[in-house]
Amino acid sequence: MSKSTQRLHLVFGGELIDPAHTQFKDVSKIHIVGIFPNYSTAFNAWKAEAQRSVDDAHMRYFIAHLHRLRDEEVPASPTEELGA
Repeated sequence: MSKSTQRLHLVFGGELIDPAHTQFKDVSKIHIVGIFPNYSTAFNAWKAEAQRSVDDAHMRYFIAHLHRLRDEEVPASPTEELGA
């Protein structure tokens, strides 16, 4: 059986201070839509949330490519594994 790489994507959003930038007004109120197994399902979730909040120019949703945050072939240091 071949080993395949998971391509996880996080969809999240919230109210921005200024719609021209990506700084959230209140980080504690970020809406975590979910983590999705591929870009297609993440895009569909992002699109649904973006359409739901289309009337609020300060609300923005994003897709984060979690699989790009670390290279699974490179061993993590003990500190990295603890999340520090």
